Amino acid sequence: MGGTSTGLIVLIVLVIAAAILVFLVALIIIYNKLVRLRNTAEQAWSDVEVQLQRRHDLIPNLVETVKGYMTHERETLEAVTKARQMAVQVTGDVAKRAEAENMLTQTLRSLFAVAENYPQLKANENFLDLQQKLAEIEEQIQLARRYYNAVVRDLNNTIDMFPSNIVAKIFHFQHREYFELTEPEAEEAPEVKF
Repeated sequence: MGGTSTGLIVLIVLVIAAAILVFLVALIIIYNKLVRLRNTAEQAWSDVEVQLQRRHDLIPNLVETVKGYMTHERETLEAVTKARQMAVQVTGDVAKRAEAENMLTQTLRSLFAVAENYPQLKANENFLDLQQKLAEIEEQIQLARRYYNAVVRDLNNTIDMFPSNIVAKIFHFQHREYFELTEPEAEEAPEVKF
């Protein structure tokens, strides 16, 4: 009888050790997944910021090109310049960044709408080149934004789902904000055809 109880105790200890081992392996796997998603989200946000910076860098050239032709449209040019400056200054908070970028997109739209009234400007090679570059950058911004939002969705889902929600809570993983465009018409790149 002594051998049976010793064997039973060994079996119980082995089962408990196996359960602890499975728990630790699961904890490590879930933790690593959360870290990978967090790092991917940070890298994706960096890609969004690179595209936004490309747009910010292009705008002064666009404004300078347009200035010579649009002598009576000073308010429009100032609005674009001011919106760009505000967008450049916003860092960190995704929602505030999205708001500033939406404002910039709207002022660019008004600039291109006003440019319709200036045939010489529409025929200017430099202006057409800048328009094309801006359209390409806008497309890249949308692609980077979609990728970032997909990664954020995956991260947020993992943080919310069981059992990874327990690991996320223990290690203080936080939800990330989506980079949303608040105005439905802003979901498309500004129209730059002439």
